Amino acid sequence: MDKTWMKISNRKDKAYELGVKNFLKFAYSQKVENQKIPCPCTQCNNFCNQTKTVVEDHLLTQGIRKSYTRWIHHGEQFRHQNCGDSTEHGDGEEDSDTEDLNDMLHDIGTAQWGDNWAGREESTDDSLNANHSDTDNFLKLLEDAKKELYPGNHFYSKLSFVVTLLHLKTMSGWTIKSFNALLEIFRHALPPEATVPKSFADAKKLIRDLGFKSEKIHACVNDCVLFRKENENLDTCPNLNCKEPRYKMEGSRVLRKVLRYFPLKPRLQQLYTHKEIASDMRWHKEKCVHDDNIMRHPADSEVWKHFDRLHPDFAVDPRNVRLGLATDGFNPFGTMSSAYSIWPIYLVPYNLPPWKCMRDPFFFLSILIPGPKSPGNEIAVYMEPLIDELNEMWLGVETYDAYSGKKFDLRAALLWTINDFPAYAMLSRWSTKGYQACPICMVETTCVHLPHRKKLCYTGHRRFLPIDHSWRREKKPFDGNVDFRNPVAPLSGNEILDQVQNMEVNFGKTKVQSNAKKRKRSESGLNWTKKSCVFELPYWADLLLRHNLDLMHVSKKCLRGCHCHNYGY
Repeated sequence: MDKTWMKISNRKDKAYELGVKNFLKFAYSQKVENQKIPCPCTQCNNFCNQTKTVVEDHLLTQGIRKSYTRWIHHGEQFRHQNCGDSTEHGDGEEDSDTEDLNDMLHDIGTAQWGDNWAGREESTDDSLNANHSDTDNFLKLLEDAKKELYPGNHFYSKLSFVVTLLHLKTMSGWTIKSFNALLEIFRHALPPEATVPKSFADAKKLIRDLGFKSEKIHACVNDCVLFRKENENLDTCPNLNCKEPRYKMEGSRVLRKVLRYFPLKPRLQQLYTHKEIASDMRWHKEKCVHDDNIMRHPADSEVWKHFDRLHPDFAVDPRNVRLGLATDGFNPFGTMSSAYSIWPIYLVPYNLPPWKCMRDPFFFLSILIPGPKSPGNEIAVYMEPLIDELNEMWLGVETYDAYSGKKFDLRAALLWTINDFPAYAMLSRWSTKGYQACPICMVETTCVHLPHRKKLCYTGHRRFLPIDHSWRREKKPFDGNVDFRNPVAPLSGNEILDQVQNMEVNFGKTKVQSNAKKRKRSESGLNWTKKSCVFELPYWADLLLRHNLDLMHVSKKCLRGCHCHNYGY
């Protein structure tokens, strides 16, 4: 089938319209007319199922995804069978995936070793091969990308075959056992010359030089410190109230607690080694349609615009990355154990268009905090590597841009955090319990103690309604009083810094803390527990909105609380 119409930019062109009709005819050749199919337009990107009419409308108004050259979601065989239509399917299209993989590897090579990478394979210049271990490993990876899976197979290379299988494993949730069984079947089904890995571990070894390695950082069992920097060579915790050993047994090297950290810099740089993604990283400035009355993207928010006004040197380059941070605890063992809690910390790059930035492939797992208990206020200890790297990224790191073919200084900034109310307290360091639980109202929080329920009831929400709202004059449905108070103005970052600047910071869940009857309130009488670690970022105090509440978690807990109250649980 002719697919040249996909490259036509003018969607009013007759050839483009005819191509859309032929595509729909092909897609519905084995389907019912009213059945929904994946929409391949630039916005849906095959993630949303639509009716035939809607798909046609989207393709004529939004355009088709030009990279979708193999219509595997619409009935085309994943592996093409040449049926005499070689004029329509050229060799370049047949091997498009392999060529894309080779292009990506060459871009990665250019990003790491400079513009002379194209001839590095044959080069004998020692200056071009200074780091032999890295270049040798990467050259081996490039050879695997060119090597046929077995003689005569022009569709899969050794590397593309493994990458495809690992992608299917991730998307389909295969276990390692089932993956190994599948490899065993392939080894028996394919010719003996086929270079099929023997196990999942061998498949992972094949692609490890693509990057995305994690760092294992030793941690104190009481969350006092990480054994890094000045503590790297210590065998016991430097906290005088702790002194817990680093290893399980004296003389052994079995660790008691390990933090897994996934470096941010190579993952952001990797986004720019793919031409299409590198182009999308500029979307928020070059393609986003801004409207003062509509928020389609975080770039439309006042927080983003305020940040750009304060830091024009950062805003001038649309390739600089804006990040959001989210964290929450979960039990990895499901219902098997209710006492274990592990805390992942995710980063989301907001430069991408909205239909991409909130998709799984662009969620970065940054930190995996081990259990069995929540880190609580000691989450700052585990965020140290991330804060250090964010400070480094604020200054800029040299990065290769595959879209422009040039290098630039890539910078990144953390705009806000997203979490539920307990995690809000952990990251902001304002305790969300007690008489001053509200992090906005603070000392002006209105609450009533319920003696029979032994709980606090928070009131005074009417102050945030419009001044002429009828509820402000009501008495009986509320606490018996009218409420014409003005809403509380949130403190700025610099005002918060003034309150917490001189607070003593001690980390760790030590015996001294656990035996204390009650935590002493700070001298200021406020609910601050410590200075938040994110204030180590030079721009954090300038942000308008530093912490966001996750609406899903808050709504769920409010509804659950109402349900339990109504039914007396």
